[in-house]
Amino acid sequence: MEIQDRWRDLDLLLTRSGNLVGPGFEPGPELRAFIQSEDCRVLCVGAGGLGCEILKDLALTGFVHIDVIDMDTIDVSNLNRQFLFRMHDVGKSKAEVAAERINNRVPGVKVTAHHGRIEEKPASFYQQFTVIILGLDSLEARRYMNSVVCSFLEFEEDGSPNLSTVKPMVDGGTEGFKGHARVLIPGVTPCFECTLWLFPPQTKFPLCTLAETPRSAAHCIEYAHLILWSQVRQGEEFDADNEEHMKWVYEKALERARQYGIHGVTYQLSQGVVKNIIPAIASTNAIVSAACVLEALKIITMCSSGLNNYLMYMGSQGIYTHTVAYERDTSCPICSAGVPLDVDPDATLQQVIDQMMGDPTLGKHLHAPSVSFGATNLYARGIFEAETRANLTAKISSLVPDDKSILTVNDKKLHAPMRLMLRYSNNMRS
Repeated sequence: MEIQDRWRDLDLLLTRSGNLVGPGFEPGPELRAFIQSEDCRVLCVGAGGLGCEILKDLALTGFVHIDVIDMDTIDVSNLNRQFLFRMHDVGKSKAEVAAERINNRVPGVKVTAHHGRIEEKPASFYQQFTVIILGLDSLEARRYMNSVVCSFLEFEEDGSPNLSTVKPMVDGGTEGFKGHARVLIPGVTPCFECTLWLFPPQTKFPLCTLAETPRSAAHCIEYAHLILWSQVRQGEEFDADNEEHMKWVYEKALERARQYGIHGVTYQLSQGVVKNIIPAIASTNAIVSAACVLEALKIITMCSSGLNNYLMYMGSQGIYTHTVAYERDTSCPICSAGVPLDVDPDATLQQVIDQMMGDPTLGKHLHAPSVSFGATNLYARGIFEAETRANLTAKISSLVPDDKSILTVNDKKLHAPMRLMLRYSNNMRS
């Protein structure tokens, strides 16, 4: 049953103009009708501490068709901050329990759960959503989702993004009393690869300390994880998301801690050290979630100017927020219209491919690339390999005569073709 005046505040926001509205905003009841229609679907990636807050905020903001994906199950340690879960839910799917609880609590909302890894879903799954919101605790998962949304991006002939192919994404993250919210508009704002330097490297311990002179619980855990695992379970890849693997590391770390008289090794700490998890604080999750959902509402309705493009929250000594407008990296291999590559025009195609593989920025994204120019395959692996192999010894300038031409690179490691802009440099002639 519809509660009287339930959406009064939302309607005030969407049906009136003002000085702070976004570009192209057209107030009217059609906006609420749209965000509550089947044409507007929002995906929440992650159903942990931040994900629970995001789902709650989306439902109470007026969004109706919401999906959530998470591979994890509920642990008793989650219950202090992941408020959608109860003791009897321990061991169940986070996504499924979170969806059921929101559906039961907020009338009219339809949350669909997906229990599994984000990598298991095809690109078409992510393409159906109007906006994607990330509530993740992993840099690798963020980079994966970044590559997925950037894979939908297409460019016009002048290198500008085709706006009809842009898939907006909002990312939230928390770390103790610190948090961030950022808006990613592929081709317009910087993507994750453009700003990887924002993420600090994981703390690493010298192996000699782990092996010979452990002094803390973390040293014992990393000894079991990095050294003992490869010695005892040779050839078996460690999976931090595998409960049996984590339990083995915890038990071995506990044995080593007892041997050296070290206290403090717990299963929860073992998870934190191996996964580089920093304890979460519920209030930080709530603040960052509110910022993320508000940005999603702005993107869809243009009811207000959007975040440009990164918000930092620091709550350790009060409430402080700061916004930064980071810039795109024009040579980003993930979201660039054409990554510049300076090559010798007399170099062979094979030498150009070798140069790509040896490039510190490009090489990490490639394993066995195929290269094309327009509709022409210059070198294609698989069934066309024999047909295009002769091009490997041809000069690149004979295959691609014009300077600053765009090559298309495909590779199994890429979620979408990489665009390279060849820049012929006579200074590179040997």
